[in-house]
Amino acid sequence: MSEQSPEIFDDLYLGLQAGGALRKQRRGEELTDEEREALGRWQQMSMWRKVIAVGAFAVGTFGLGFTLGGLIFARRRAKA
Repeated sequence: MSEQSPEIFDDLYLGLQAGGALRKQRRGEELTDEEREALGRWQQMSMWRKVIAVGAFAVGTFGLGFTLGGLIFARRRAKA
């Protein structure tokens, strides 16, 4: 499992790059070589790796939001 962990982070980063490139492409802006490469690599990636990368991002984002929300609202309750 430890050998696959860096791949998940690489896939996650690649997904973020490809998402930015897609957004830029939809607006009609010119893509850089790096963005074109990231977009091509994302499109060639297998579906299950994409699902894991997007799922990891969603879980991480939810966890971060839940943690920050808990910290913020816990302080408000303590003051009240």
